[in-house]
Amino acid sequence: MKTAVITDSASYLDPEVAKAAGIRVVPITVIFGTQTYLENVDITSEQFYKRMREEKAMPSTAQVTMMQMQEQFDELIKEGYDEVICIHLSSGITTFLQNLEAYAPTVKGIKVYPFDSRMASEGEAWLALLAAKMAKAGKNAAEILPVLEHLRETTHVYFVVDDLSHLLRTGRITNSSAFVGNLLRIKPILTFEDAKIVALTKERTAKRAFQKVKRDFEASLGDEDYPVRVGVIDGNNPDASATWMSDLTSENLKTDGGKDPQFEVAHIGPSIGVHTGEKVMGLVWAEDWQTLGEE
Repeated sequence: MKTAVITDSASYLDPEVAKAAGIRVVPITVIFGTQTYLENVDITSEQFYKRMREEKAMPSTAQVTMMQMQEQFDELIKEGYDEVICIHLSSGITTFLQNLEAYAPTVKGIKVYPFDSRMASEGEAWLALLAAKMAKAGKNAAEILPVLEHLRETTHVYFVVDDLSHLLRTGRITNSSAFVGNLLRIKPILTFEDAKIVALTKERTAKRAFQKVKRDFEASLGDEDYPVRVGVIDGNNPDASATWMSDLTSENLKTDGGKDPQFEVAHIGPSIGVHTGEKVMGLVWAEDWQTLGEE
């Protein structure tokens, strides 16, 4: 059994990392007015955020099409793959996965397994990397999917937006009523709950928001007896990313089992930046995918 892995560009996997892992990345379309761009193909994150700052018309996205997916499936069939696990952006903020689930039974020549990441960015990337690692080790989808579900269940995502108006505009936040009319004076702390973006709480400043995220992270870390991987995520906000990383790594934090968490930096680009805006910061942590799937 030969198993492939596909994800989308909202995972923000480094192209070289994806290539080395054997992961195929399908780009999401970003739209400025009448112009369309494939994320990380026709437009970079830097170009996107610059246009977002300078242009009056706000960008939008178009989900990956079934034609794009079929092109990937056709290539995989030619390469002798029997099945493919498709790990994608949270079903709570796009209908793509629902469409893929309806389309999958019609695909001939390869078995398609859609998998809902229920998140985006680094959390989605870790799922794809774990699936690819297990597939390379000869595991099939029936063996890989339960381990992906386990990793997803251990994953925590917090993010702080600099400007909530983008999420309100695109309708990707479910409980926004408490923040309306107070946008300039708060820094909302958001998470994914049941695959949807929800607001946990709010703080007056970005610094206080980070301290709240840090406290919750430390409390969670103290309860875990397994190795933990942590991603500091930013949307074109390298200074804040460096500050968060420096603060978190200077604390000599350990899990309940006495293990050191492994830290890394990740980014948010166009397809998620449309909804979060520039300067978004996030923290994601989970059981370290590199230690899973080896049984």
